[in-house]
Amino acid sequence: MIGLNHYLLLSAALFAVGFFGVLLRKNTLVIYMCLELMLIASTLALVAFSRFNGTMDGNVFVFFILTVAAAEVAVGLAIIVALFRKRQTIQVEELNALKN
Repeated sequence: MIGLNHYLLLSAALFAVGFFGVLLRKNTLVIYMCLELMLIASTLALVAFSRFNGTMDGNVFVFFILTVAAAEVAVGLAIIVALFRKRQTIQVEELNALKN
């Protein structure tokens, strides 16, 4: 039987993979994908708690989180595309100065 502990362990593992991906990766697209993975891990935990408690509160929060995440994806990708057009690279080391 799969219980709350299994879902929380999976959520923690996904969050850890995303966190270490943000810390260790050099490509802005990969960093952005790791941030999204962390967001999905938190929504998984909310749904698991909601299911365990028998309420719909977590599901409502997830609905709003996914709505905001859709807007975040549009804005984040637009920023990455603008940086690529300006600098011709998406490597973090080469994007360290905001001048020019």
